[in-house]
Order: sequence, then structure tokens, then C-alpha cells
Amino acid sequence: MKYDFTSIIDRHGKDASAVESIGHKELWPVIPDAPKEGFDPIPMWVADMNFATCPTIPAAMIERAKHPLYGYFFPSDAYYNAIIGWQTECHGFRELKREYIGYENGVHGCVTSAVQTLTAPGDKVLLHSPTYVGFAADVEYLGRTSVYSPLKKDENGIWRMDYEDMDAKLKANNIHLAIFCSPHNPAGRVWERWELEKAMEVFEANQCYVISDEIWADITYTGHQHTPTLMVNDWAREHTVAVYAPSKTFNLAGLIGSYHIIYNKYLRDRVTAHGDNTHYNEMNVLSMHALIGAYSDEGREWVSELLQVLEGNCKYACDHIRQHYDGVDVSMPQGTYMLFLDLTDYCRRTGKTLDQVIKAGWDVGVAWQDGRAFNGPCHIRMNLASPLSRIQEAFHRLDKYVFNA
Repeated sequence: MKYDFTSIIDRHGKDASAVESIGHKELWPVIPDAPKEGFDPIPMWVADMNFATCPTIPAAMIERAKHPLYGYFFPSDAYYNAIIGWQTECHGFRELKREYIGYENGVHGCVTSAVQTLTAPGDKVLLHSPTYVGFAADVEYLGRTSVYSPLKKDENGIWRMDYEDMDAKLKANNIHLAIFCSPHNPAGRVWERWELEKAMEVFEANQCYVISDEIWADITYTGHQHTPTLMVNDWAREHTVAVYAPSKTFNLAGLIGSYHIIYNKYLRDRVTAHGDNTHYNEMNVLSMHALIGAYSDEGREWVSELLQVLEGNCKYACDHIRQHYDGVDVSMPQGTYMLFLDLTDYCRRTGKTLDQVIKAGWDVGVAWQDGRAFNGPCHIRMNLASPLSRIQEAFHRLDKYVFNA
């Protein structure tokens, strides 16, 4: 490969939450415990990567930083053109215009603006379960209530939406806003076009707006292609707030730099006004240049190699689990780099609790994440975006000290 996805990079002392916060639950209760003496931590919890990013990104920031003035600025034509080019060429956007794009201080910033724009305090919002923990927290923090429609695994172990349940929940609770995750974290689903069409039919029948989190759009594997919710049909185009960022794809979360795409002018004006009038919603000049460096020809080449590495890690992990961990159910992700392990049968068979299993992993440096925060009753979420040697070491420890001790 042209790019390096094998070097183990020490992130200690570099402000990385993935490693620096381990053992510090006072910062956030879901943070893993520190490992016992003799074990180094392998970060497999928070969703960022342990790979050096595409070289064009630091190059673009360094080049801009050489100019010694960092005053107020407006987003450049290059910024908007980079987004339009990336979304058009990579995801099939049509008629995407500059005015449809707006900066957001993170996906959560856009989600909270849209929730407050499209609902009133006390309203209910539909989410799928399992659920990305951040969205449930956003809804509750804003004085709204989450209503969950469970995803169900089919006979092939593929998570599917239950359209009848979605329709029933929307009607019974007078819900007019849904938060949709595409691709889905933590289930790893890349929704097929027909699935999205059926979902939009349900939402349209219930006059339900959609906030579509598409931050994982670039990370899809062989045989799977992300379909933007906005491109599903005319109704979706006029009733969807879509949120994107280069942060998952290029590991840029610390730079902050999300953006919305909203075709409907009224909807766009309301969401933008809320963001502008209630908090400081302006980008950092270096994050702008980071996006320009990412959404480039070399960025596409880098992502192509990244996907090969991540898909290989996922295949290795799923094969290993199925062969060695009796009672642990896992589905091969179609996208994202997260696994969602179901330990229901394992815990029933062994008599162990989920807490005991999670803690046993933490003790030997496998810093995975409690899946109950994602509405997985006996689940663990596991990040596989590290060099394969570290993934193999993690499973070696799980073999020896946790599942086959």
C-alpha cells in the first residue's frame, strides 16, 4: 500500500481522549477502567481511528499556518467546491449548490438546532434501537422524549427496520421528527435504496421530518454503497436535514468541522438561524483547510486504501469471534468500523454478567465499550480502527483472559 496503516502510533501526551481519559470516569461515566499492571491499553471504545491521517490534511493546514495572520474570515470558494465535488463524485448528489451547505459545530450542534426548530418541549422523537448514545442524550437534554423502534435481525443476521412498528410508533405518539442514522452506528448497516424508500414512505405518511446523520457515509465495504437520504425521492429532499463531516473518515474530530446539507429553503433558514442565534457556530480557519485537504484526489486514494484495511479488520474480528467465542453473536459490518457484540447467549450459558465480561476486558487493556448505552441490553461496542497487529493482540488477550480463561 502507498499509505501507512501498520505503524503503531503512541498517542499518549497528545491530548487523545481515546487513551488519555482511560481510567478517568469523572470525565464521563462510560470511559473504560485503566488496565492492570503489565497491560497497555488498546483503545477500542470512542469512535476515532489510530491511523495517521491523509498527508494532504496536515499539509493544507501547515501551508495556511505559514501565513502569520489568523483573523476573521469567511468560508472560501475552495471549501464549498470541495464539498460539492466530494458529495457529487462519491455519493451521487445531484444539483448540490453552495447555498444548501452550512457549517455546523459538530453533528450534535446541527441535531440540537434541528430538534429545537422542528419540535416543542415535551414532544417525542423517533429513533431506531440500537441507538447512537449521543442522539438519545441530545433529545433528552432538550426536554423532548425518545421513542424507539427496534431494528430486527433477519435470518441472515442483517439488521432491518421494522416499518410497521415505525408507523405505529409515529401514529400512537403524534411524532413528527425522526433522527435517522445512515450508515447506522452501532449496527454497521448501510441501508439499501429500497429500504430508504420504504422508510421515507412511512415518514411521509406521518408528516415526519428527518434528521439524517450521515457522518459514516464514506466508510462502506465491498458490495455496499451509501445512498444519501436527500437523494431518495422528492419528498425526502424537501423534508430532510442531512449532516456530514470528514471527521470519521479522516480522523479529524478534534478539529471540529461538520456541515449540513438542506435543500428546502424554509427548513434551511430555520435551522441556520437557530444555530447562528443561540451559539457561536463558526468554523476554525484550520479546520476549513483540513476539509479542503481531505476532500481531494489524494484523499479519495487514501480512503480507498483505508477501506481495505478496515474491512480486513472487521472480517478478521468476526471470523475469530464466530470460531472461538461460543454464544457471542456478531454481524459483519457493511460500513463504519464498529462491531456490536451480543453476549446474551454467552452470559446465559456461562452465568457471567455483562459487567463481569466488560471489566475482564478492561483489566487486560481491551478498552471496549458497554453497549447498554446504545440500547443493547447485553451488548459491547468495539472499535476496529487500529493496525491489524493491535486488533490481533486484543483478541489474543480476550482468548486468554476473558472468553476462554
